[in-house]
Amino acid sequence: MSVEQVSQQIQSEMSKIISGQQQVVEQIVAATLADGHVLLEGVPGLAKTLMVRSLGYVLGLSFGRIQFTPDMMPSDVTGTMVFDSSKNEFQFRPGPLFTGLLLADEINRTPPKTQAALLEAMEERRVTIDGTSHPLPEPFLVFATQNPIEYEGTYPLPEAQQDRFLMKVLLRYPSAEQEIDVLKLHHSGFQPQRLEERGLKPVLTVEELRRYQSEVRSTKVEEKVFNYIYEIVKSTRDNRDIMVGASPRAGIALLNVSKAIAQIRGRDFVIPDDVKELASSVLRHRIMLRPESEIEGQTQDDVLKRILDSIAVPR
Repeated sequence: MSVEQVSQQIQSEMSKIISGQQQVVEQIVAATLADGHVLLEGVPGLAKTLMVRSLGYVLGLSFGRIQFTPDMMPSDVTGTMVFDSSKNEFQFRPGPLFTGLLLADEINRTPPKTQAALLEAMEERRVTIDGTSHPLPEPFLVFATQNPIEYEGTYPLPEAQQDRFLMKVLLRYPSAEQEIDVLKLHHSGFQPQRLEERGLKPVLTVEELRRYQSEVRSTKVEEKVFNYIYEIVKSTRDNRDIMVGASPRAGIALLNVSKAIAQIRGRDFVIPDDVKELASSVLRHRIMLRPESEIEGQTQDDVLKRILDSIAVPR
């Protein structure tokens, strides 16, 4: 199967559970094929956790969930050394981080020290305990959720950690028709804890997922697309409403996810429209607005839209 075909299968399977979030599902599938982490933001009750669980099930990945709390320690995430009396030595006991797809639920509810425990894992795909490195499974994907409306008792993610996420995807309320479909689904007896009862089935094996990720990396990119990505990223550094612009890593992220969406759309080459479509999701968490712009009520998406509108799309 091609990347386009397997992507359609993944989205078709997830549609048995998730209603009204087709664009979001497509974007997180693209991030997965680009081998990147995703930050999901939305008010409670929009099925963020269910969406990630469903994705892990369909991809055939081992799944782990961490419910972050203010009293959580880094060792609760990474694992710790435990003394084995039978062998009279300390042995490493892996934490929930050692899985194929990790759901970091309400990541902004835990202190920065514990949030930082994810940094090495997300970037280097390994964990170091007492000077010894322990490799994480391949692929290793982190999908983190956060609630945008509660600030009391939360710890905003440091900019350095946000930059580790390939995309920040915003979930919005479904339409009336889609929300009624959700009500009917639950009325028919659907239980989120039992995905298999809805006929959900794995589409890929781990080996197949790696192969498709490799195929995505080989997607063709023309010179004009490289230049377009650079112009977008550079413009965030020169904008009067932005205090800190996007780094070269942001350009790399935009390139990688554009390759994935091109393959999902049935092409082995990236077009500038792929880049423009995904730019806000890739950049919104990588720029810092000036305080006066925030006071005026502007958002990252508002500023990014003006930037994208001001740059001619190459043809």
